[in-house]
Amino acid sequence: MSWDGLADLELGNDRVALRRVRVTDIEAFSQIVYEPEIWSYFVQRIETADDLHAFLETAIRDTLTGTRIVFAVIDRSSGRIVGSTAYGNLAPADRRLEIGWSWLYEGARRTGVNRAVKLALLDHAFDELGCERVEFKTDVLNTGARAGLAGIGAHEEGVLRSFNVMPGGRRRDVVYYSILRDAWPTVRKERFEATGAGLAAGTAGATDTDGATGTDG
Repeated sequence: MSWDGLADLELGNDRVALRRVRVTDIEAFSQIVYEPEIWSYFVQRIETADDLHAFLETAIRDTLTGTRIVFAVIDRSSGRIVGSTAYGNLAPADRRLEIGWSWLYEGARRTGVNRAVKLALLDHAFDELGCERVEFKTDVLNTGARAGLAGIGAHEEGVLRSFNVMPGGRRRDVVYYSILRDAWPTVRKERFEATGAGLAAGTAGATDTDGATGTDG
């Protein structure tokens, strides 16, 4: 249940591998990040090479300082980076963290990758870190992400109005979701095991209907 060493954490299952973002990932990310749809609901967007450099620098700095643990998402079927996700708002004393800052490029959506990523992150949070609560937040307008969070069994808790400002000046309302420790065994069985989450690509029974591009920016 140690929270030490998270910067070097590697997670995964038969479908995906997660490891921290590296400087050398820039070429792989440059092949997938320039889809405007990815960033529709993010506070920060990657539209230029400078934006990508800033994303990598921030991700690496946050991981090394423990502010967030930012992962590259690797599809085991191809060996390619297909997106990113993170642990954030780490609160070891309260046994709580947030999963977010998550996005996949178009070719990885509705393939089983998203649910496999969430399974790897949630398993580690509850089984290894001893979390009592894992939370998520997203823009209230992001219907795809909201449907995806409901689909993995996250409980909708409520809306925080005028939470932050978005590119273009819109004040964003965010909606929070959570999964609690006592609910996790049932959620895991009904929302992950029953859908074949984490199984290798092409395995019978593996499904993923979530086409959301991100859960938080």
